[in-house]
Amino acid sequence: MTSTFPDISISTDRLVLRPFEAGDVPALTEMMNDELITAWTAAPHPYTTADARDWALRRAPAERTSGRGIVFAVTEFLTHRLVGMLHLRRTDWHTLAAEAGYLTAPWARGEGYACESVLAVAEWLFRDQKFERLELRTAADNTAAQQVAQKIGCISEGVLRNAWIGRSRTADGGWTEIRTDLIVWSLLPEDLDDGDDPRERPAADGAGYGEYGDYGDYGNYASAFPRWR
Repeated sequence: MTSTFPDISISTDRLVLRPFEAGDVPALTEMMNDELITAWTAAPHPYTTADARDWALRRAPAERTSGRGIVFAVTEFLTHRLVGMLHLRRTDWHTLAAEAGYLTAPWARGEGYACESVLAVAEWLFRDQKFERLELRTAADNTAAQQVAQKIGCISEGVLRNAWIGRSRTADGGWTEIRTDLIVWSLLPEDLDDGDDPRERPAADGAGYGEYGDYGDYGNYASAFPRWR
């Protein structure tokens, strides 16, 4: 029998992490067409309303029910506005490990939302779900993503050389694929119990959604997320 995460929401002082809803489709469409998200993820470009609807209402729920992971829409507690997304993927129910991908809407960057959401999910994963490892992978040139990993207390474990394909603007305004290394980070339960509260560290900024994905893995959509802030 396949193990699955519960269908839940997670709240912090400023955020609510919950399942995607139909009402999120317009904001998701706008967010995913941001240039940084295009550059550091494998999401379709241009990202259409149909893409957003398919993700929010079909593919994201299937991540949980299939046992592959869980996807959260990250929203502001006060305004209910969509500020980003967090995806636990590549879940290994034997070793109790998963990889986190995250991104933040352009207008919401600089507020520490990526750190706050990833840390909240890590605490839930370790304390409620009894997991033993959370992994992040950041493109070598994505310094904002690396700052998020550092701020929440992740340990850099090494480099996967030439392991990711990002996108870069061309002279004519189009996009071309570029290869880059991936830095592997890990967070363990004891890293959150060492007396150093990651939320007291200087704020990080940027984009941090790991590899939004092999846009071809399991259903052509969500296999990795570059990290956004």
